[in-house]
Amino acid sequence: MVHESFQTVKGQINWDHPMYRLYEKAKRNGRWNPADIDFSQDKEDYNRLHLEERISILPLISSFSAGEEAVTLDILPMIHVMARLGWLEDTMFLTTFLHDEAKHTEMFSRWQQAVGVFDIDLSVFHSDSYKRIFYEALPESMERLYTDDSPEAIIRAATVYNMIVEGVLAESGYYSFRQIFKKAGLFPGILQGIDYLNMDEGRHIQFGIYTIQRLVVGHDDRFRLFHEYMDELWEHAFGVVNYLINLAEEQQKLATAPTILEFHPDMMRDYAVKQFEIRKSKIDRVKKYDSLSELEAALGS
Repeated sequence: MVHESFQTVKGQINWDHPMYRLYEKAKRNGRWNPADIDFSQDKEDYNRLHLEERISILPLISSFSAGEEAVTLDILPMIHVMARLGWLEDTMFLTTFLHDEAKHTEMFSRWQQAVGVFDIDLSVFHSDSYKRIFYEALPESMERLYTDDSPEAIIRAATVYNMIVEGVLAESGYYSFRQIFKKAGLFPGILQGIDYLNMDEGRHIQFGIYTIQRLVVGHDDRFRLFHEYMDELWEHAFGVVNYLINLAEEQQKLATAPTILEFHPDMMRDYAVKQFEIRKSKIDRVKKYDSLSELEAALGS
């Protein structure tokens, strides 16, 4: 790519741009360090669990650990396409986005090492639905951006990455961590890390929402593309959630000792459905605008 001009010498950064505002939030709120989290109590808690309890939580850990690694590896094409399009504020924010994802990957790896499961192949807990999203759909949609900077390609990439992986699966995972571990008084270290992750992911989801909104506003065909791809991915996203719930239920039935893990499968399924509907509704809001300029005026950019 050959540069023809630069925004900051012809004008300046748009300080009011939604993506620059997210960049500022990232600078203020993204300063946490995974190495500072104390997992010593988590190790003691894990060692006190009986076998069935351990097996019931490891699939959730496995899903997050691999998922965070995947989104770290797969975000680069989005940075590349934003830079290629000359969207400076978006590119600036995405530099913090990549840093966040790297820290999330580090956090789960540190936890696995601390509690002593770093040498276990946790990929055995990756279902076909999980593989369809993280092994296939995510890298396929993202890598396409290296050669295709069309609105349709960007919409698909942001849909699988920000709306499904982060907006549905990660949000549902945070909810599960809190419902199961916080109520049981377990794993204070990883719960602290989850709070940091949740704060970071809030910014990431906002990036995806704005990116899709700005590309679908005034374009009915792109709205349809978004909804159709969401619906296509939902089957697999719900499959991921359902698989994890079913595994946990099976371990509860096999348990030979009372469990301290409180588990509400229907509540978790309902939460995932709610997150899916929320992500769609965020994009549907722009139907009341006829053009990008109207949308940006409403957002104050």
